[in-house]
Amino acid sequence: MNSIRPPFGPRILGLDPGLQVTGYAVLEPRLDSPRICEAGVIRSDQGRETTDMAQRLQHLYDGIVEVLEQFQPGVVVVEQLFAHYEHPRTAILMAHARGVLFLAAGQRGLPVISYNATRIKKTITGNGRASKEQMQRTIQRELRLAKLPEPPDVADALAAALCHYYVVKLPDGGDKP
Repeated sequence: MNSIRPPFGPRILGLDPGLQVTGYAVLEPRLDSPRICEAGVIRSDQGRETTDMAQRLQHLYDGIVEVLEQFQPGVVVVEQLFAHYEHPRTAILMAHARGVLFLAAGQRGLPVISYNATRIKKTITGNGRASKEQMQRTIQRELRLAKLPEPPDVADALAAALCHYYVVKLPDGGDKP
């Protein structure tokens, strides 16, 4: 099967990993601005009903494989894991979800790029300490969306993908003036 690549670079899959909800966004680079191919969430809400971590991770894996197969991105972008020292359990659980996403990408030979939250915010808004609302409004404007991207998981996935788009496209490595 021959896959047709967009003329301005490979599709970018942005991910906001989570054990219950993982946000994803597929951007297709264009000359003027990227186009959203798809954005949504993979839910493993049944995870609240089961404590079987293997089932929850399998559901997440199956969902991301479906996205990878349908949209065939050339790169996967995730926000770096940030964990507060007071909540190590949260970091461990998040690492499970990230591991499944990294595995799915690795099995397909896709590079996975991580940016820290400050870098994403600075690249998107010019301010490394931008609020969620400021991020959403900038994403809405940059991607020409009729309304703010929702839910937050989708907005975060769009932000990761858009950050990578700018880092690759802009000569200064994505930093806005």
